[in-house]
Amino acid sequence: MHLRRRILTGLAVTAALLAGTTTTAAATPIVISSGHVDVLDVDYAGGALTVNLLDDDSVERDPADVILSVPNTAKVTVPSGSEWSFLGTDNQAWVLPQASSSDLLWAGWNTEEVPSGVFQNNRVTFKLTNVTGPAGFSAYTVSGGTPTVLFDSGDGLPDSLNVNYNTHAHVNWGFDAAGTYDVTFEVTGVLAADGTTISSGAKTWTFEVLS
Repeated sequence: MHLRRRILTGLAVTAALLAGTTTTAAATPIVISSGHVDVLDVDYAGGALTVNLLDDDSVERDPADVILSVPNTAKVTVPSGSEWSFLGTDNQAWVLPQASSSDLLWAGWNTEEVPSGVFQNNRVTFKLTNVTGPAGFSAYTVSGGTPTVLFDSGDGLPDSLNVNYNTHAHVNWGFDAAGTYDVTFEVTGVLAADGTTISSGAKTWTFEVLS
């Protein structure tokens, strides 16, 4: 009887220890506030299209594990003219710039891990499907003082942008007000071999815009 009791007790302890090893605390998201970051890092391998975030140390991260910080030094005066109305109705906005800045995120995207010939027209499609936050979100480029709006949550979603394979680009990321923004993208591509559309699935990036 004593031997059986010891065996049962030992089994119970082992089960408890095994149960303990399968319980993990939720990871605390890391905050990235400066340096180079590919917000959308697109890969294709083994028949799967994926999108993650690539940080300044060339580490791929799930967007759910990251908060992208936009400090108050990103605040700019919005130029006059109706072509700038996508940045909201106030005369100020927070912008992560297209050009590198030492104290701000230099944010962009890349499709350098998408091989040639896999997708029709050698391109994939970025889809902005949802934005939650205090005001509008946009991504745009500027040439000769004139903006080209690529994504704008203020005029309705979804928005789509075709991006060629082997692209590494930086754009301006605009936020119309301070607060927390959850920005959801999906990447799709049409396979050249059979015309099938495949998707990365929707993923959400969090931006914390500080006043």
